[in-house]
Amino acid sequence: MDLMLEITDKGALTGAALERIAEDELIPEEERTHAAASVREDEAEALAYLVDPFELVSEVPGVELVTASWSSEQAEYDPDAEEWDLDEEDGGEGDGYPGDGWRP
Repeated sequence: MDLMLEITDKGALTGAALERIAEDELIPEEERTHAAASVREDEAEALAYLVDPFELVSEVPGVELVTASWSSEQAEYDPDAEEWDLDEEDGGEGDGYPGDGWRP
């Protein structure tokens, strides 16, 4: 699964992550300070504190999360550029979904 997100409000994202860190009683104080600094510097870190991969799939029938990892990169998104055409990679027909007939 690949997700592409556009951060439209860095301040809101960072603020929400800092709030989550401050409220998490399981994070030791030394780690909390380091986590807050990481979140202020990197939007991917902020997102990692707010999105739990297990929560994303825990209610999906027939799947079990075995492992999850984060990676991120900044990209200039141009929806008209050929490199962003998901159909070419997946074999779809212009709707962004694989060519197997599946639709959400």
